[in-house]
Amino acid sequence: MAAQIIDRRPNGRHKSAVNRQRFLRRYRKHIKDAVSDAVNKRSITDTDRGDSISIPKKDISEPVFRHGAGGRQYRVLPGNKEFIQGDKINRPPSGGGGGGGDASNTGEGMDDFVFEISRQEFLDFMFEDLELPNLIKTQLKNTENFKYIKGGYTNEGIPARLNIVQSVRSAHSRRIALRGATKRRIRSVTEQLDALGDKPENEDEARDLRVKLERLERRLNHIPFLDDFDLKYNNLIQQPAPTNNAVMFCLMDVSGSMTQDIKDLAKRFFILLHLFLRQNYKRTDVVFIRHHTVAAEVDEEEFFYSRETGGTVVSSALKLMLEVVRDRYPSEDWNIYAAQASDGENWEDDSSIARDVLANSILPLVQYYAYIEITKNEPQRLWRSYEELLEKHGDYFSMKKVTDAGDIYPVFRELFEKKPA
Repeated sequence: MAAQIIDRRPNGRHKSAVNRQRFLRRYRKHIKDAVSDAVNKRSITDTDRGDSISIPKKDISEPVFRHGAGGRQYRVLPGNKEFIQGDKINRPPSGGGGGGGDASNTGEGMDDFVFEISRQEFLDFMFEDLELPNLIKTQLKNTENFKYIKGGYTNEGIPARLNIVQSVRSAHSRRIALRGATKRRIRSVTEQLDALGDKPENEDEARDLRVKLERLERRLNHIPFLDDFDLKYNNLIQQPAPTNNAVMFCLMDVSGSMTQDIKDLAKRFFILLHLFLRQNYKRTDVVFIRHHTVAAEVDEEEFFYSRETGGTVVSSALKLMLEVVRDRYPSEDWNIYAAQASDGENWEDDSSIARDVLANSILPLVQYYAYIEITKNEPQRLWRSYEELLEKHGDYFSMKKVTDAGDIYPVFRELFEKKPA
């Protein structure tokens, strides 16, 4: 006999949020796989919307309480004519799920469990375990973040900040100071009484000393254990906190060799990067640079939608980035990052110039530089030139190759994967 326990208590408004978070944690692996597949298959404009997640029916089984048979049972089990001890039995074929398998012998079955996740939940799973590499705290310039730290003690405050230890210590010090003279007088009077003894001729003097001793003890007992000015409160002072000031340079090749398909892949990568920064880092500037024979700093709209094209001079974008860094983003105040996407085609003489500018002027200033080459062929001129920098600058310089849309998200995760401390 099986017993099912059903909780029918009504949930208040927003009370199901905790249950939903527990559910998302339980099926995290399925959701992350579904998010990864969705990112690879979606169009550029739908990258950040929510999605439907399907979970196989075999993974949503719930534990069930059942009554055991109990007591002693005796059974007679018949033998068989097919197997003997040591035979191996083949695993029966699985029925599958979600319409992919056969129905049961009763003509009934169960589809996969499908549920919706919101845009915010989708982005959380998309960028989980990712970070900007080598991010450090910069100096306290134009900071808007403050933290409260303990700054000693004060005699005024709210009960929540009352420091019991300091208050008791202050009260104890006060009692020692106030009771010292009285205790010395009590000891003196007590010694005088002991010196007089029980002689009748000293009875009047002894009576006066006993009255004086009683008055001193009463004064001693009237000193309060805790007074108002003994109370000490934790004093909190506001201190500016260093912020993660960071700037990301997005450098995209828009020359004639970049076909529309290659440009779409580059845009897909930069959209992921832009969403990642907006999701995880609120105080991060983004500088968009497009280049062909000349480079130009543009806004977001022009970066993704302009149709301007021309020849290829990669060093023009690197030199423009260097100018912007020197004018607006000094390395002592900012964490500087850069991501460059190109098909690798470049003027023959310019590839060595681009490599030298990158090695000698840009890499010493940046926290991290990522180069993505989008091509289905062998590595191009720019790749071969940049490859010489990997051995010396491999801690903050990375190169990845992309051939189709399915490579964008895995490559993005490899470039910005969170490293162990």
